Amino acid sequence: MVLALALAAACARGPGEVPLEVPRGYMQRLQVEHDGRHYGFGPFVGYYFRPPDPRDPEHLQFLCFNEDGFYASDMPRNALLFKGDAVLAELPLAKVVLGGVSGDRIRPLFEPDLPQAWRATRPDPADAYRHFHSCYDANGPARVGYWLRHVAEGTFTYDMGARVSAGSPLYHRVRSGPDLGFAGSVEFDRGPGRSP
Repeated sequence: MVLALALAAACARGPGEVPLEVPRGYMQRLQVEHDGRHYGFGPFVGYYFRPPDPRDPEHLQFLCFNEDGFYASDMPRNALLFKGDAVLAELPLAKVVLGGVSGDRIRPLFEPDLPQAWRATRPDPADAYRHFHSCYDANGPARVGYWLRHVAEGTFTYDMGARVSAGSPLYHRVRSGPDLGFAGSVEFDRGPGRSP
């Protein structure tokens, strides 16, 4: 009976899907304190974070899964795509609107439109920390957030689950190791459940 249930569960996942297995201690959403202010960080699809030292929110480890096939159309759903680390930073003031005018929760900005002062906040090795994701508070997106360094677990096409194609700043072929082709970007996050 147990074997039949296990087989039925495996068949229900269908081909091209693996179970989502998030190790203990990884979370999708964190509370971060920086300079006496409290911020939220996450959740976003497929990303799970863990501070190596719970008393030090400035450094995180993360795992990025192809949750529900969200990032790569040529990888199994829920497969582990990246491991990485994240470093807390505060972007300097710039003449850029943090929140977007659309109804989207997250507003991305891509190179070369990123202010040089923002790029200068990347930790070393700067060419590997390609992506900044903001924290948020009651007012919406903040200039405080994390620079992420993605280290690929295999070779695949990062195509947002076939939602983007060649020519998009997000589209690229990924090879094992540090993903230096990851889009140079800053994403301002209003926070979950917030309207514009």
